[in-house]
Amino acid sequence: MTQPRLSIVICTYNGAAYLQPQLDSLLAQTRLPDEIVIGDDGSTDATPEILQRFAERARHAGIEVRLRRNPANLGYVENFSAGLRQAGGDVLFLCDQDDVWRPDKLASMAERFRADPSLLLLHSDARLVDAGGESLGCSLFDALQLTAEEKQAIHADRAFEVVLRRSFVTGATAAFRRELVELALPVAQDWIHDEWLAAVAAAAGRVDFIDEPLIDYRQHDANQIGMRRRTLAMKWRDLLLPRGRLLSDEAGRLRRLEAFLAEAGLRDGVERAVQIRHKRSHFERRVAIGRLPRLRRLLPVLHEAREGCYGLYGTGGRSVLRDLLRHD
Repeated sequence: MTQPRLSIVICTYNGAAYLQPQLDSLLAQTRLPDEIVIGDDGSTDATPEILQRFAERARHAGIEVRLRRNPANLGYVENFSAGLRQAGGDVLFLCDQDDVWRPDKLASMAERFRADPSLLLLHSDARLVDAGGESLGCSLFDALQLTAEEKQAIHADRAFEVVLRRSFVTGATAAFRRELVELALPVAQDWIHDEWLAAVAAAAGRVDFIDEPLIDYRQHDANQIGMRRRTLAMKWRDLLLPRGRLLSDEAGRLRRLEAFLAEAGLRDGVERAVQIRHKRSHFERRVAIGRLPRLRRLLPVLHEAREGCYGLYGTGGRSVLRDLLRHD
């Protein structure tokens, strides 16, 4: 196969504090992108000026640059969606404004897509760093607690089994074929773009990952979505948190994914929709359990446990404890 045409889609909003190292890392790639699509969401700091200078450098290097400034703030999901629709590459890379890419990221991921025509979405691990770029001693997969069993399932083309349990793809590490954009957009209500794209990709085709960090994933106070290794104290506090609204909202999100899969015309779409419906029903039952006095929760919790739902769609024993202990 010929080398795929590569597009990077980067979205910015008041990112001047960390933007320049990220942009420099894009131009330091051992394989340069063919196109960079930039959507600025109405920044009021120095971001527009930084982007303008970068666009001139990138064009001088032979890269096509599409620089768009939104007249009104769209929010990061709609901003990324607009950039993905605008991108013309065969393989599209999501890019945050505050990370730093390893020089071989594009080349490594492009080769995987070239070698495997069935691959729809590919993502990688990341090194977690602080605001100053210093290592936090933890990788993204460590923080996500991605298990050996989950990794094996993903490698074995069973990523949808993992999607049924939880989200595991971080957009800043992800790339996918243009066909996924054409299939999956618009992003469903209340979904984050990378979660939605990963769920649709796992239902429609092959998802895989590179088990090494290809970016420095910067953690700082202004992150839209950050990541930290969870401590035992954090896990204990989590057991007691109110969960009714969260579970109800998740059931609503699952209902929208279920409807999409049933109507999308995918080869296994109806079967996938049935699997999502099973998870959604479990979450709705958990909402009802949380409304019961704690002493009356044991029997319905045991029923869900016997059915295996807590293991399939949650964290097993921890999810059982949550439903027994939480207050709504």
